[in-house]
Amino acid sequence: MDISLKDKTAVICGSSQGIGFAAAKVLAMLGANCILIARDEVKLKEAVSHLSASEGQKHSYQVADFSELKTVEQAINHIIKDHTVHVLINNTGGPKSGPIIEAEISDFENAFRQHLSCNHVLVNAVLGGMKGAGYGRIINIISTSVRTPLQNLGVSNTIRAAVASWAKTLSNEIGAFGITVNNVLPGLTETARLASLVQASAKSLNIEEEKAAAQMAATVPMKRFGQPEEIANVIAFLASPAASYVNGTSIPVDGGRTPTV
Repeated sequence: MDISLKDKTAVICGSSQGIGFAAAKVLAMLGANCILIARDEVKLKEAVSHLSASEGQKHSYQVADFSELKTVEQAINHIIKDHTVHVLINNTGGPKSGPIIEAEISDFENAFRQHLSCNHVLVNAVLGGMKGAGYGRIINIISTSVRTPLQNLGVSNTIRAAVASWAKTLSNEIGAFGITVNNVLPGLTETARLASLVQASAKSLNIEEEKAAAQMAATVPMKRFGQPEEIANVIAFLASPAASYVNGTSIPVDGGRTPTV
């Protein structure tokens, strides 16, 4: 099975920590030249320094804030001046938690721009290079809420579903060029995002955070949270030549928690 990414360039968004950083590490081990994008330059420099690099392999970063679309445009335009991007990992932090009825219109607008609009800008920038190379992997890190809405995540449920529909439509339009578009749907994964959700749950239930975390973990058939590396392994497969006929899918990586077939 060919999972080598030697001589391929991968752009990984939200990659200074969490799932994004874990994905960058795995892609680097498979031979990809990784370009990390996030808003914290100090963390980006640190992340790049921890990526494995064999002879001829180079890693770098660009600073961009996904709440400011212009900075994302600038970052990707700078990248494509010097690189053909073969793999694009769309990944950024989720909207704040809360009931949908309490959300402001601006919450939806900001989340739409941060997730769908940024994804679209990035894809449009790298698509020409992927077509020319006859190889492209666009992988969107979304959420299991694509399959079933999650409690107290009203804005996130709404926007994640929009991204999944966008991705499916995109996969139908560009598959003929050897470019695949797939979504990875992480479940409860030990990241800063999960920590904030645990904190919010503990506050709303008036219990200790450890108890709130235990209650969350108990909802997973495997009775534990996922690790970022476990999500990254699925991302890496989808990025590889081995996944050449996997297209237009949404794959939960959630320990079996999603209650749908």
